[in-house]
Amino acid sequence: MTKLMLATLATLATLAACERPADVAAPRSRAVARANSMEPAPAQALAPNFNLEILLRAPDGGSGFGHVTFRQANDAAERIDLGVWVRDLAPNTHYRLQRAVDTAIDDNCTSTGWLTLGEGTVAQDIVTDDRGTAKQDLFRVLTTPVGTPFDIHFRVITTSGAPVLTSECYQYYIR
Repeated sequence: MTKLMLATLATLATLAACERPADVAAPRSRAVARANSMEPAPAQALAPNFNLEILLRAPDGGSGFGHVTFRQANDAAERIDLGVWVRDLAPNTHYRLQRAVDTAIDDNCTSTGWLTLGEGTVAQDIVTDDRGTAKQDLFRVLTTPVGTPFDIHFRVITTSGAPVLTSECYQYYIR
């Protein structure tokens, strides 16, 4: 019985020695403390999106697909370059790329304020070839202040305004 008591006491002593004192377990860094709290992260800690890869799909699940490379060069011009590529649309047809933004950063694009994109402020059609494919380089010069975040979504429409391709909601930060 003495051996059993000694074994139990030795086990308890070992377990007690393994426990950390409260000051060792508590975070010492403010960054660690902030990560464990409900405080919002500072803006510089966020990983903002300066370039996007936008996928466009037929809203009704039909044929048609598109891709927009949304790029902002690191320069003072605050210009967005938009490389647009579409396929499986009606052949020899004019389309337009539009975007809508909202400033409620919640991954829920609710804005219906559509702006037709082109070359600067001049709208530019995207014209498909005889196979229903097109590629067009567009751009837009921004007037919104640097650091502004927003939700953005895109669509490709016919010249009569019917949407043929739409995107999901994306977040973007102007640099």
